[in-house]
Amino acid sequence: MPETMKILIVKTSSLGDVIHCLPVINDIHVAYPDVQIDWVVEENFADIPRLHPRINRVYTVAFRRWRKQLLNAKTWEEIKRFKHLIAQNNYDAVIDTQGLLKSALITRFTHGVKHGYDKRSIREPLASYFYDRKYSISYQQHAVTRNRALAALSIDYDPPSAVPDYGLEAKPNSENIPKKPYIIALHGTSRDSKLWPTEHWIDLGKALNQTQVSIVLPWSNPAELSRAEQIAKSLHNSVVLPKLSIEELASVISQAKAAIGVDTGLSHLAAALNIPTIAIYTDTNPALTGVMGSQAQAINLGNIGKTPSVDDVLTCLNHIQ
Repeated sequence: MPETMKILIVKTSSLGDVIHCLPVINDIHVAYPDVQIDWVVEENFADIPRLHPRINRVYTVAFRRWRKQLLNAKTWEEIKRFKHLIAQNNYDAVIDTQGLLKSALITRFTHGVKHGYDKRSIREPLASYFYDRKYSISYQQHAVTRNRALAALSIDYDPPSAVPDYGLEAKPNSENIPKKPYIIALHGTSRDSKLWPTEHWIDLGKALNQTQVSIVLPWSNPAELSRAEQIAKSLHNSVVLPKLSIEELASVISQAKAAIGVDTGLSHLAAALNIPTIAIYTDTNPALTGVMGSQAQAINLGNIGKTPSVDDVLTCLNHIQ
């Protein structure tokens, strides 16, 4: 590969998956310091690559919205506009780390050598037929490691063994921030089976109050707001945030003493921002997709059918602060 080149990363969703791909940006820059890297992402998660100073341009798609509005002329106008924009550049490599038909289809719109997983290493095997070069990468390793390996094989550098560098830079913001030190409680997630009991959050807040630490509660939908308000009603040291964008929430997380969260993309965001993080798992196995820290420590607690106790969380919190 030339030392000065243009790379396109295709990783559209979801929040945690996008964060898991971020370390490839620093890896590529170490191997090729003059590289220019662009990224394609779902519009709802575009704040994440935009927080990375080494990503040149962020292209957005809206598959989630487009699927619901296929009969709308505006949808097809947006798709046509995206295809036109993405086709204006000639890339030395287009790397699809998503491994889905929708992300593979995006590579068809691009000009450049297309790289991806082979059919035995990919979530949707048909997607591999869209790539010019395909690689066998074991599923029995963390998602961060798989992404880094794919990028290294695609543009010919040694797969890195150093801890991942996510490279995010959140802008400090004093709005919505308590004056005293605080823990951010990332209590919302995509499935009820992944929730930590509300009573546990309340007991955690009471324990934090004894150490003069506040608990900050974000939310993104009415159900999460209701839970946040229920938790806060039982505590004297809680703050329920207004509804925030991912960029705004990244600022709040970046100033926290630590983050405690369930299996949600925001827990991965906290780890990526180098905040000491405890991730709570109740219905999924964290071995392959758990939080992976960089400079700060990140701990995965629990497993399928194994809900961590409040004492488990407090013990880990004392260890990582």
